[in-house]
Amino acid sequence: MHMRYVASELGTGLRRNVSMTIAVILTIWISLSLVGIGLMMRSQVGMFEKYLGGQLEVKIVFCAKNSLTPTCVAGQATPAQEKVVQNTLANSRYVSSYRYETRDEAFRGYQIRSDNNSGPSIAGILDLKPSDMSTSYWATLAHPDDNKALVSQVANLPGVEQVVDLRDRLAPLYEVLNLLKWLALGAAGLLVLAAVLQVSNTIRLAAMARRREIGIMRLVGASSLYIQLPFLLEILVAAVVGAALACAGLAVGMRTIVPWLHRHTGPWPWVGWSQARPVLLEMVIVGVLLAIVPTLLMTRKYLKV
Repeated sequence: MHMRYVASELGTGLRRNVSMTIAVILTIWISLSLVGIGLMMRSQVGMFEKYLGGQLEVKIVFCAKNSLTPTCVAGQATPAQEKVVQNTLANSRYVSSYRYETRDEAFRGYQIRSDNNSGPSIAGILDLKPSDMSTSYWATLAHPDDNKALVSQVANLPGVEQVVDLRDRLAPLYEVLNLLKWLALGAAGLLVLAAVLQVSNTIRLAAMARRREIGIMRLVGASSLYIQLPFLLEILVAAVVGAALACAGLAVGMRTIVPWLHRHTGPWPWVGWSQARPVLLEMVIVGVLLAIVPTLLMTRKYLKV
């Protein structure tokens, strides 16, 4: 195989199809950028879920003397009933730790929340006392996804008025994050399809422009790889450039946007280089496949090699 000829054909093809090559580069650049954003958002959503799941707790509220719920018809929860819940939490594999909230602690928390609201204190209007409050257990989950299993363990125990799963309050946030993640991946998928079509169109036009040369090479017995290689290298160059631009954009974001988020969001966790490095590798692999697979298929169709 004469590599000088292959290099010459590569240069000729790039010069002939400058506009198409630029279009392929831009399409691959944008599509891979969205692929990277979608994959990073997937990692970010997972980190948020793990962090918030470790911070939030499940609250098991016991019946108070004035509770009106059907589960509290027997009146205020007894120490024996509270002990059953404590033993359940102590032996549950879904709980990493738990703490008990007394009536005095619950009343102080209620007063603080009432003072932070405008208007007269509800506690003052109703003349609430610490003895009117409910005791409760606050349980920290061993794993963020264990909330439903823990709720099912304690919800029907005697003396339990209600179980408050604080994670349910963050469900809208999770939905928005997951929606953004799938939108980014969906847009990336459409642009990847556009890149495949762009590569196919580029190969078709290049093959038509060189059909006389290809016919001569067939007559002299040139191998399939010898004919395909200039086309493959031409698209591979465009794909590598597009992938490099996409990786550079992601790296710039990791060096600028992520540090800014760390400075302005306090303890919230954000993706780092440990999540970005595999994504960069995946972007390069996708870019190379976008070049190789359609080119091999299209050259077999249009060159009939």
